[in-house]
Amino acid sequence: MIRPYGRCDGMGAELRGLLVDYGGVLTNPLSEIMGGWVRADGIDPGRFAELNRRWLGPDAGPNPIHDLEIGRIDAAEFERRVAAELLEEAGDSADGRTEAVRTAGLLARMFAGMRVVPSMLDAVRAARAAGIRTGLLSNSWGLEYEREGWDTLFDAVVISGEVGLRKPDPAIYALAAERLALPPEQIVFVDDLNSNVRGAVRAGMVGVRHVEAEATVQELEILLGTSLR
Repeated sequence: MIRPYGRCDGMGAELRGLLVDYGGVLTNPLSEIMGGWVRADGIDPGRFAELNRRWLGPDAGPNPIHDLEIGRIDAAEFERRVAAELLEEAGDSADGRTEAVRTAGLLARMFAGMRVVPSMLDAVRAARAAGIRTGLLSNSWGLEYEREGWDTLFDAVVISGEVGLRKPDPAIYALAAERLALPPEQIVFVDDLNSNVRGAVRAGMVGVRHVEAEATVQELEILLGTSLR
């Protein structure tokens, strides 16, 4: 079972809020989504893995993903930079990679395999019905979210590109807590990335690292003291 960060069982403030990430928590895993894109576009997996290490690793400095997430660059510029990285030194090779990594529409293809996980949506919906305040806190990648039903699912929504902040910046957790109208210590935060969970804990929240839906729902039921089925 996934254990929470930042709290010992039986201790701490009453938990009255649930804050969740979008991609990789309310949807299928990002590794699955990105893997499908890499295969479909004929991208060299080794080059893509190296790009992930540089841009998404624990020691990653400022890079185009960060710039996109806070709205410093637009989707077209991000697509251009990703294509340039994946094609670096590839030239017009006969294996077709130059044609495969097309710049236009790259982001849409990258996330074409994303799908929501009904049991996670149901858990958030059940929490709200039980009187828990619910919110979404997501680092956006310049794509339009499918927001149908969000008004009945969330009490607050914080999207990085819309507020100019990104996880794990402490300020974005403070903003999410403010919009939930709860102190951070009364909020459980769920994310699939350790760095984002640790950021929430540093901001005073209880953090749960999401790996798969069943374990996360079980953990949240224990923490929130209510059924989420």
